Amino acid sequence: MSAAPKQARSVARLAAVQALYQMEVSSVGAEAVIREFAEHRFDRAVPGEPGEDVTLAQADEAFFADLVRGVVEHQKAVDGAIARRLASGWRLDRLDATARAILRAGAYELSHRADVPTEVVIDEYVELAKSFFEGPEPGFVNGALDAVAQDTRN
Repeated sequence: MSAAPKQARSVARLAAVQALYQMEVSSVGAEAVIREFAEHRFDRAVPGEPGEDVTLAQADEAFFADLVRGVVEHQKAVDGAIARRLASGWRLDRLDATARAILRAGAYELSHRADVPTEVVIDEYVELAKSFFEGPEPGFVNGALDAVAQDTRN
């Protein structure tokens, strides 16, 4: 895959995490949030490295929609895959909503998008976690998604 499609998928993953977060905090449905992103958000600039802003217009919109719909459609199985790998005594609902959105999108992609290599999925969502968190969360996302990958892809 060339750099442009890879970047379009990276931006789609970011948008999917944002959409999943928005759905959770505002109780908006998947189709409404997909429509909102298509109509209003995919032309906004997203801050990147200095001088390298990315517009959400570069997102792979079909991939974005698949991630959002897929997480919603398979949420019970996705949440179960994550919950099985949380430390004893931890529940998914105790996690930060952004971390939950990252884990759900990553777990969905690992379990339902065999066309995407495991390493790519984990690396992408760890990088997303780094963009949202400065603490231990990226390491947590790495460990949780690696464990989900072992369960779903082996």
